[in-house]
Amino acid sequence: MTDPSGFLAVDSGGSGLRVVVGTVGRGATARRESREPVRTGDRGIDPGHFMEQLVPMVRALMAEAGVDRLDAATVGAAGMASLGDALRAELPDALGREFGVGRVALAADAVTAYVGALGPRPGAVVAAGTGLIAIGTDLTNWRRADGWGHLLGDCGSGAWIGRAGLEAALRAYDGRPGGSAGLLARAEELFGPVRSLPGKLYPRPDRPAVLASFAPQVAACADGDPVAADILRAAARHMADSAAAVCPTTGEPQVALTGGLFKMGDPLVVPLQEELAKRLPAARTVPAAGDPLDGSVRIATDLATDALTLPSDESMLCVVNRKGD
Repeated sequence: MTDPSGFLAVDSGGSGLRVVVGTVGRGATARRESREPVRTGDRGIDPGHFMEQLVPMVRALMAEAGVDRLDAATVGAAGMASLGDALRAELPDALGREFGVGRVALAADAVTAYVGALGPRPGAVVAAGTGLIAIGTDLTNWRRADGWGHLLGDCGSGAWIGRAGLEAALRAYDGRPGGSAGLLARAEELFGPVRSLPGKLYPRPDRPAVLASFAPQVAACADGDPVAADILRAAARHMADSAAAVCPTTGEPQVALTGGLFKMGDPLVVPLQEELAKRLPAARTVPAAGDPLDGSVRIATDLATDALTLPSDESMLCVVNRKGD
């Protein structure tokens, strides 16, 4: 027996698409993922390439979930805030034509990360992986800090930590102050002779990810290497700065950490908790309840039941109601 209507939730990121179809009563019942990131071109995120990947996945998921139509959809996408104009212009109508979707929420991945971690409550979330962004809300407005990329920001991110660790390795190689012999040894084990590192690193289009690949080596050295420990302490200060910039200043907001960088564990998390306690003494740090796909599911189910209380924002969370077209 089929359930006549359902919801669609999408998480689009640098590694591809994760897609869920479900119903409000039964939750997320069918999942698929692709390994191909949606292309970005002159118009930003490419809605044609997005739909080209999405349509066959969703049709298969609807059959698997026993869903005849989709009432609501949420698309959370990396780059939505700055590269999402074409998606915002075209995706609601495209989803309506293909699946009959009446209500569509288009969200920055920072928003879905927030909702996955904290749900619809006031607070702040630091999302850290190769890059870093902090997002907060008082349920009236969204605020974001950093997320400016590895050349202009992402302070405290995996790329930032990895770059600082490699700089310390090169300082040791040169004999300059601030160097770390331990990080030099690990850099040469991972990349080969460090004198050839610029030639290997600078031309690569995936330079942020390459830098971030060295961050776990910094964490591995931190226990016995004061230079590595200082890098992680500085990263923690940067993260706390971003969290404090977006966290509500009234009430008892919650703060959560989400993203792959925190798998480094105590060498990073312990100093970050200490910095957060200094900067946000009224806030309560809590474990993240889920990830960005969980946040997309939560927004989609709230949209389907008219229970969405999150603030709308043209670039961060745009809700389009097509019913009555």
